[in-house]
Parts: sequence; C-alpha cells; structure tokens
Amino acid sequence: MASYHKPDEKTLQGLKDIANKLRINSIKATCASNSGHPTTCCSAAELMSVLFFHTMRYKATDPRNQCNDRFVLSKGHAAPILYAAWAEAGFVKEADLINLRKIDSDLEGHPTPKLEFVDVATGSLGQGLGAACGMAYTGKHFDKSSYRVYCMLGDGECSEGAVWEAMAFGSHYNLDNLVAIIDANRLGQSEAAPLKHNMDVYRKRCEAFGWNTYVVDGHDVEELCKALWQAQQVKGKPTMILAKTFKGRGLKGMGRGWGGKGSWVATRKAYGVALAKLGQSSQRVVALDADMKNSTFSEMFHKAFPERFVECFIAEQNMVSVAIGCATRDRTVAFASTFAAFLSRAYDHIRMAAVSESNINLAGSHCGVSIGEDGPSQMALEDIAMFRAIPTCTLFYPSDGVSTERSVELAANTKGICFLRITRPELKVIYDPKEKFEVGVAKVVRQSDSDKVTVIGAGVTLHEALTAADLLASEGVNIRVIDPFTIKPLDAATILSSARATGGRIITVEDHYREGGLGEAVLSAVGEEPGIIVTRLAVNRIPRSGKPQELLDLYGISAKHIANAVRQTFAN
Repeated sequence: MASYHKPDEKTLQGLKDIANKLRINSIKATCASNSGHPTTCCSAAELMSVLFFHTMRYKATDPRNQCNDRFVLSKGHAAPILYAAWAEAGFVKEADLINLRKIDSDLEGHPTPKLEFVDVATGSLGQGLGAACGMAYTGKHFDKSSYRVYCMLGDGECSEGAVWEAMAFGSHYNLDNLVAIIDANRLGQSEAAPLKHNMDVYRKRCEAFGWNTYVVDGHDVEELCKALWQAQQVKGKPTMILAKTFKGRGLKGMGRGWGGKGSWVATRKAYGVALAKLGQSSQRVVALDADMKNSTFSEMFHKAFPERFVECFIAEQNMVSVAIGCATRDRTVAFASTFAAFLSRAYDHIRMAAVSESNINLAGSHCGVSIGEDGPSQMALEDIAMFRAIPTCTLFYPSDGVSTERSVELAANTKGICFLRITRPELKVIYDPKEKFEVGVAKVVRQSDSDKVTVIGAGVTLHEALTAADLLASEGVNIRVIDPFTIKPLDAATILSSARATGGRIITVEDHYREGGLGEAVLSAVGEEPGIIVTRLAVNRIPRSGKPQELLDLYGISAKHIANAVRQTFAN
C-alpha cells in the first residue's frame, strides 16, 4: 500500500488562504443579496478548499467533462461557497458572485443544473447522497471509469431517512469510488442538530452501515488532506468523513444562517400566534415541527408550551407519522408544520393518514414563487394538487392574519386531514377581527353592480387581484374579487352566482402550477354550467431565484397581468 506524504507547508498555507477567500466571497455574496446562509458556508470552507484544490481531479474549464471527479452539495443552502469555489477555479467570474439570487443570474439560492458544474438540484435536504450513489454506481459499473464521486452533507439533514437508505445502498454495492463528508457544524435551522458534536455516535452509525469512516477536525486542512488520501486507498467500501466543524467559523458572534428577511407580518406568523392561542384554550393541542419552527413560527407554541411541542428535526416523513400516532384515539389535536414543499416527500404518509381515518392538521409555509430568493427547491407549487387528491382533506388557503387565525381554529375542530397553506411575505390585513369564516364558504371581497369579470385569487394573488381591481377601476372597469378561503371544499355556489353576474367570465390566479391547483378546482365547480369561460393564470414552468414581486411578474400572476387578462377577456 502506498504511503502518505504530508503536503508541504506552502501547500497547506495555500489551502488555508483559499478557505478564507471562499468564506469572504460567500459572505460578500449573501450580503449583496441580503439573504442566504453565510454561516453554513463558513463551516465548510476548509472542506471545500481541500476538495477542490487538492483532492479532486477535474478540468476547471470543462465542468461536464466525462472524466472529471463529481461533486454533489447535498446541503444545497451552502450554494454560495460552491459558487465561490468555482470562481476560485476560474470557471465563474468572481465579480458575478455578488449577483447571487438575482433574477437574471443562474447563481440561484440553491444549486440547479442551469450551471454546468451542477449535476443534480439540491436544497430539499437528504437527497444528495442517493444521487451521489447513482453517480458512483454508474462510474464503477456502467462507465467503468476511474472518476470518483464526492458528496457533502449537513449534519441536520442526516435526520432524513433517505440519507440512511443511501448509506445502505452504498455499502451493499461496495462503492469504493464514493466519499461522503458530513459537515457536522452542530447547529440546525432552529436549534442544535440531534447529535450535536457527538462524533463517536456518528462514527458507530456509519460503521454499522458498512462504511469506512474517519473522524477529523473539519477546519484542519492537513487532517482533511490525509483522510481524503486514505479514502482513495480503500477498496470494497465507500468512505464517510465525519468533519467536526463550527457554524460561522471565522465570524464573530454568529452561529446561525440568515433566513430571507422581511419587514411585514406574514400569514405564517399569524399561524404561530393562532397556534399558541389554541394551546392556551386546550391542553389537548400539541405541535410538531421539522427544524423549521423559527420559519413556520410554531416556535411561539414551543415557547409557551414546551412540554407539548415535539421537535422532529429534518425528517418530514417521520413527523407526519408521529403526528398520526399522537392523534390516535383522539388523545391530542396535533398540528405539524414545515415548508409546504417538504411535505411532498411525506405524501405516502399523508395518504395513509387518510386510510387511517386520522385527524391531523398540517401547516405548509413558504408556498409559491412569492418566497423569492431561495429558489425553486423551497417553493411549494404542487401542494394544492397533492392535498386536493386526498379524500378526507380540507384545504385552507388564508389570505391575511385574521383568516389565518380562523383557519387554525376551524382545522382543530374539523375531522380528517386539514392542510393550511401559509405564505412567507406579509399580506395586508383585509378582514375585521370579528369576521366570521366557515369551511366551504368563500368571501366576495370586492363587488359592484357593474362588475365585468370575476377574479378569484388566494393568498398573495388575492392581494394582487385587489391591486388590479384598483388599477382597472381608475380606467372605469369594475371587477368582482373572490377569496375562496378553502380550496377544498370549494364554494361553488358563490363562484357560480358571481360568474353569472359578470357575464360568465372568470379569471383564476394562483401562486401554484396550473395542474391540480385553484384554477382546476374552479373548472371542476363550473364545468357543467353553460356559458362560463375560465381563464387561468398560474406558474407555468419551473421558476428561479429572484425578488418576490419580480417573480410574480415573470410568471404572469401579478396585478398587471391580472389587469391585462381582464382587458383581454372583456375585449373578447
């Protein structure tokens, strides 16, 4: 077996210098975009430096060269340091790094294959290692090539069952051309990761899954050089490098990443307020979250009733099953929350909840393109379709703080599965606090005797519809605006009566894909009624990063597009 030669001091110092440059450029990029996750980039700086500028073999000018070593950034929220590495390699212009998350830049909030050096999109955590296994299997058995595959994971995402399925796969197929690295920086999104810095437990788990395993100081470039060299010598097993790191390394007084910043109160915050109030009124109410409680605002319940809060960490499938278990025999009224996009991975568990006749409440935040710069991996655009297909589901889509609070109250008292679709940006309060809401009863929020078209919006698009109504009114055109409140059941009677009053003309507008969303729900409701024409405005392709209003404009669901659709519909 070849013997290891320690890199000389000049090489090691060079790698340390590159690591610090990667940190600096990651921070510059996130500061320029005023959003992102700089601290998780900082913990990975030495790892990225050693990987890209000492260990990996690739042509920097030709990222898709078939002989290149592969790299998968499973912790996709650390995208800025990936972009910084490719800038250091010379493929990305360093000056372009400050365009991070801008609508005209391919340097999105999370990596996508729009970039030549990205093979698979990441950002929905726990999926990168499985893709890396597929790459390694292909390299070993199909291509029969010598390229190696490297995958960097976060410690928080190791709560996802998919990670351990990939671990089992990698060892079963003896993928000795695969090296995974866990950047164990101790902190998750809302609190410490489950194992914190218990590196011995990580090691035992990885070894139990059949992986060759090294525990290293993730900020020591010489240790990293040695471990990665050793991994290349191992035959018959994949290698796991467990790197003990610190989030925000190199930054004073920082221990967590920034989320997107907003100065307005959102329906997700109203959800948190309402959930805490509900907990006060009944001791049967319990809350669960998947390490997103500071984003879904379920942390309000956690602070008020810690003994009734269950942190499920980044494991959405398990969270749904735990909620089902908590709610059996009507022992609890369970509310489980995370980003709506991540409930898609738990869909089998959700459909089985229906088969189990379970009464659980699921809150999905960060829906649609209106979340902005985080990009498509975080945007729920399929969730309405998902939950409409569940037979026992009631689907709430509140449009302001008042209707959100009422949704929480109604969900707690509604049998079956309830899904609350809540938004990231602040929405103006349009209802009086005493306004009464009912399941399956829509609100006509703007009407006159001379309305020409009925426009139906929900959440952020209801507010865009109201803005469009003001714009059109200044031109002498009145429109009727409907807030459906619940998408399922849908208030077909109100929609039909409004359509008849506006010449059979309906426009639906939704921050969701066309398939299975609000527009199709309305079409189903009016499908047998003669003389009604439904025009649907919806997101019609996979979106990108950008500011919320830019994205609403780009995908044709903003006020100006609604106004144009009204003009066109009336002209026809």
